Amino acid sequence: MPGSEFQTHPVFRRGVSAKVRLLGYATICVVILVADLRFRYMDFLREYLHTAISPINTVASEPFKLLGNATEHFSNLADLQEENVKLRQHQLNGAERLLRFDGLERENESLRNLLGMRKRTPVKSITAEVLYNVPDSSSRKVILDQGKKAGIAHGLAVVDADGLLGQVTRVYPTQSEVTLITDRNQAVPVQIVRNGLRGVMFGSGQGLRTLSEVSRRWQQAVQSDIGPGSLELRFVLANADIQPNDRLVTSGLDGIFLPGLPVAEVESVDREAGAFARITCRPLGGVERSLRVLVLGRSELPPPPPRPETGDPLPLPSVSPKVERQLKGGN
Repeated sequence: MPGSEFQTHPVFRRGVSAKVRLLGYATICVVILVADLRFRYMDFLREYLHTAISPINTVASEPFKLLGNATEHFSNLADLQEENVKLRQHQLNGAERLLRFDGLERENESLRNLLGMRKRTPVKSITAEVLYNVPDSSSRKVILDQGKKAGIAHGLAVVDADGLLGQVTRVYPTQSEVTLITDRNQAVPVQIVRNGLRGVMFGSGQGLRTLSEVSRRWQQAVQSDIGPGSLELRFVLANADIQPNDRLVTSGLDGIFLPGLPVAEVESVDREAGAFARITCRPLGGVERSLRVLVLGRSELPPPPPRPETGDPLPLPSVSPKVERQLKGGN
């Protein structure tokens, strides 16, 4: 048999062994590492490779970013909703406290003003609080929480920090009734501060008797901003020196109200009504608003001078029936 038939086929030839190849590759890697570490030859290759695979990294990382963002979004949304609930509750609590503080501030201001009025009055005064209005549509009266046990008596004047409110007309052991100056049956002797002109102030409140009076009061309420709880200065001549914005104080001529208490301010003067002017006034005190008031005591009048011939005191002047009824607590 010829010798060529026993030669090995090229595909089965054995080359360099695997160990030699591994050693060669390891040597090449070590040389490249040392060269890169020493001379930084591979930086440009890294940059090219990073630029080439950057889109692949971005696409591969997007699902994880979307999942993380969604998780963070819903977590933040839940935290935000919980925080909003807490903030709303805190706001409601703060608003409630603010309302209480405002009420306390107004109450303190009212008490300070009453204290100032007490210091300005030369007589003893009693602090009281308005409980409620008298359920009578024909009058303007209120009930106070102080009565005979506190020293309140018939006929005493009732004021707030701004002016006169009314007069005590009924006294009970622990309560008392006050007829406001806006009641149509209440009369107060007054005096104009500017010129000393005296007159009598009447309430023009409820208790209307005729249809013509109802129509006239309604017209006055529409034309003026002071409403039905206003006052009228009556029996003043049409040519009297009185002007809008004139201030009226108690004259003290009746012996009931202390002189100089603020009562009202002139709102309008109608000199065409007849011989007497129709004068509408606005109360200075909080007749329909004040809750804390002062009940003023009476000032002690000096004794009358003695008679010239006998040395006995002169008799007291006669009092009109209306003033006597007021002193006794009537309307």
